[in-house]
Amino acid sequence: MDNRHIPESELILNSDGSIYHLHLKPEHLASFVFTVGDPDRVALVSQYFDQIDFKIKKREFVTHTGWKNGKRLTVMSTGMSTDNIEILLTELDALVNIDLENRRVKTEKTRLQIVRLGTSGSLQEDVHAGELLVSAIAIGLDTMMMFYPHLKGNHDIADAVQKELDLSFLPYQAYADPELLAKVEGYFIKGVTLTCPGFYAPQGRHVLLKPRMERMLERLAELNIEGCRLTNFEMETSAYYALGELLGHQMLSLNAIVANRPLKKFDSDAERTVDRLIRTALEMFGY
Repeated sequence: MDNRHIPESELILNSDGSIYHLHLKPEHLASFVFTVGDPDRVALVSQYFDQIDFKIKKREFVTHTGWKNGKRLTVMSTGMSTDNIEILLTELDALVNIDLENRRVKTEKTRLQIVRLGTSGSLQEDVHAGELLVSAIAIGLDTMMMFYPHLKGNHDIADAVQKELDLSFLPYQAYADPELLAKVEGYFIKGVTLTCPGFYAPQGRHVLLKPRMERMLERLAELNIEGCRLTNFEMETSAYYALGELLGHQMLSLNAIVANRPLKKFDSDAERTVDRLIRTALEMFGY
């Protein structure tokens, strides 16, 4: 079994023994974690807790841990984009699977359940603003996974995206945890999510700088790979699924669709849609 020693330079701890970016100690973390991008959204989730035992903030990472219906849970913010998710998941995994005092990898592994509660834009006219969607598959347009071991499984959708956009690299394709996915089936639209490495040109927006790729979203929306189509886009899900697979944790991404790009419509009641996402997720997972 792996019982390696992790040097100080590879896993940095704060002076109080907490992990560097998240500023958490193992006892601060529940085994079930809801994540949100916006730090202000943490309180929108924890308002439904019966009690909150722990709060901390460092940079964009805000964490509340408490109890609801007799079960312990954590909600934390991540900030935006896959690079933040890499920090988040690496440090959450270290909290439960490394003895931080001795800097030794534990021989018995702990598996976390992590559910993203995020906002997303629709790529399809029939996926309306105001609806809730679960990402069954995620396609990563960033290059982060070029630095990690290869993922298992099919990459047919990623292949099609690479070909359509004439990319010099292969996007990566990763999957929701089937056990968590089964808990929400029938309550959420099931989709294939495109994770973009930026908000403007990487999502086809033209402000002052013109995107290099003409009609990127329209072209991707038209793809049909053996009955699968891209349904929505955001900035984190692929990293959750890919790193979750490699680290052995269970991941699920739930999306409040707040904009429909083909119809150029935005959800005028987005705050209520996000609240409905939060309440639905709490109920689906027994909280």
